[in-house]
Amino acid sequence: ICFFIRSPKGFPKLKNDTFLRAARGEETEHTPVWCMRQAGRYLPEFRETRAAQDFFATCRSPKLCCELTLQPLRRFPLDAAIIFSDILVVPQALGMEVVMVPGKGPTFTEPLKEVEDLLKLRQKVDVTAELGYVFQAITLTRHSLEGKVPLIGFSGAPWTLMSYMIEGGGSTTMAKAKSWLYRHPEASHRLLRLLADVVTDYLVGQVAAGAQALQLFESHAGHLGPEQFEDFALPYIRDIARAVKSKLKEEALPLVPMIIFAKDAHYALRELAHAGYEVVGLDWTIRPQDARAQTGKDVTLQGNLDPCALYAPKEKIGELVKKMLEGFGTQRYIANLGHGLYPDMSPEHVGAFVEAVHAHSRHINKH
Repeated sequence: ICFFIRSPKGFPKLKNDTFLRAARGEETEHTPVWCMRQAGRYLPEFRETRAAQDFFATCRSPKLCCELTLQPLRRFPLDAAIIFSDILVVPQALGMEVVMVPGKGPTFTEPLKEVEDLLKLRQKVDVTAELGYVFQAITLTRHSLEGKVPLIGFSGAPWTLMSYMIEGGGSTTMAKAKSWLYRHPEASHRLLRLLADVVTDYLVGQVAAGAQALQLFESHAGHLGPEQFEDFALPYIRDIARAVKSKLKEEALPLVPMIIFAKDAHYALRELAHAGYEVVGLDWTIRPQDARAQTGKDVTLQGNLDPCALYAPKEKIGELVKKMLEGFGTQRYIANLGHGLYPDMSPEHVGAFVEAVHAHSRHINKH
């Protein structure tokens, strides 16, 4: 397989386009389903593949990323694949060092402390040079999927990336990153703008490599209140959708559906529904009916089963899925969890979730 295909040509014909049709608001026979973190530690084969490798070394291996992306599809009749990667490859492309510390998670060796530290970041990023390994993984995976289901590419959104770069890792309060927003608003905007530009090029590159949909993860939206979200997150979320679409047109690349997932940002659902994305992802803290009422009829919704529901007995998972489908309706809807799968979840229960979505949505559509 030639890795360096810069435009998606010669890919196998897509056999199951249910996910893409739902994303575009077209009618579907069943509700499509995929899971955030579906390639993950809950699968024994994932743990086996990852055992000998450093996490970010795995991310830089197109062959391993392809294998990890395909593993859940060998087990479950999912309607989409999402490339195995990490949102923190973007700060790495800007020149920051991130290591995966066992038991602690991703850790920046030198987080941003002062405004002057922004000068250490690469101001112009050649995404093909810095993140070409992700593009290679996407192209290889797109071929290896053999048209089974569409492949989703993704990136972290600017505020979420900024918060990691300043906190130096995970945080329960995001106090260091938020203090920048209050103390250094101009520098914060400079950093967010730089990140938005890199993310835009990165997402366009993913489509050129073969991604058939894109998801933007604003995972730390819940740490902001409505005003800060409006100032420091939403403008960049909007800009990225607009810029990606305009560059895809310029480069004569497919206009793929885009998903925005801003975790815990139910205070901004109306705004997100008009931010230029075809799909709005939801966490589990909002009722389906309320989400529909706030987002209107012109976007597809994705989500929002509480991931912990997968600890329930299989019959109970079926009941919860049925209730969720009745709440959202089976059309203009993509079933998913309200966040990623956890490492100690049973693959059998993940299978029960996927099958329940298909069975119940088909049943509701017939009747």
